[in-house]
Amino acid sequence: MSNPHVQTTPFSGSDIAGIRAAILAWYDANRRDLPWRAAPGQAAEPYRVWLSEIMLQQTTVPAVKGYFARFLERWPDVGALAAAPIDDVMHAWAGLGYYARARNLHRCAQQIVHTHGGAFPDGLAELRALPGVGDYTAAAIAAIAFGQPAAPVDANIERVVSRLAAITEPVSPAKTLVRKVAATLEPRERPGDWAQALMDLGSSVCSARAPKCLLCPAVQWCRAQAGGAPEALPVKPPKAARLKRTGVVYWLERPDGALLVRKRAAKGMLGGLWEFPSAGWDDRLAPPTAPEIERLAVAWERQPGAVTHAFTHFEVELRVLTAKARSGVNLPEGTQWSTRDGLIGLALPTLMKKVARAMGLP
Repeated sequence: MSNPHVQTTPFSGSDIAGIRAAILAWYDANRRDLPWRAAPGQAAEPYRVWLSEIMLQQTTVPAVKGYFARFLERWPDVGALAAAPIDDVMHAWAGLGYYARARNLHRCAQQIVHTHGGAFPDGLAELRALPGVGDYTAAAIAAIAFGQPAAPVDANIERVVSRLAAITEPVSPAKTLVRKVAATLEPRERPGDWAQALMDLGSSVCSARAPKCLLCPAVQWCRAQAGGAPEALPVKPPKAARLKRTGVVYWLERPDGALLVRKRAAKGMLGGLWEFPSAGWDDRLAPPTAPEIERLAVAWERQPGAVTHAFTHFEVELRVLTAKARSGVNLPEGTQWSTRDGLIGLALPTLMKKVARAMGLP
């Protein structure tokens, strides 16, 4: 259901001033201490803001903290990251998921060094032109790192704004309206703090389920709370049934215990990562094919049970086939042997780590 009043004048001038003052005061007293944030009164470092925002896409703050610290220790600035081998970056990213982010992270660092002299651009258009940087990430960097009123809208900010203004349209059609209201509320002073204040408010108070309205600094202006059902907003479209895919993974051992591994194609699902050869679950036709793997052993034995893993849009179930390698065989192109200890140095995705654990490796 549309709300014409919200589309024209969401709040009065005095309401906007009150909301800004209340939320910024709350943020000053309750801001989260996050490793990528600047201390109060200090300018945020663009490299840290960019790195954290890329890592936080589709990922939670607790999951990101450790990765962020390790990346920063290993590559303390954008020049160091740009000079790193892509395999090292992929290995450091392994387990964080959405691996295209890591490839774009590396490409973006190189573009900043080669095109922008190692300094992050501060314009929205230039930021959007960087690999892996979309509208939200560009706006977040502009606001937080450069103090520009760019009105970034992530999931937390979307929830806060939707509830404050009682935007009842479903999420996708309402995105333009949410951005418009967010821009109306954003102060020209402290836009970076404002963006982070809304993020913190959405994370700790205006949560998706059971919002803590009594603790909200803006409760007196919140139209959703006045309507009695703030948890009903924003309106989410019905979730599609999650697809299930099945396949096989080949656990091939040499007599000395070495295991057959291969590096996946640079683009596509789990691109650029290492795996125990698998087939059937991702429609990938790159060599070697399943028959090429199967000919490396006389007989394959299916292990009981299966290894399961949930990706964003589908679940995968892999049957594990094990065998001892035939002597004197030539390995298919793209495969190699790895000692069990050597697996630690490979960028294995979580799915393959689960396979290793299912086969008794730590």
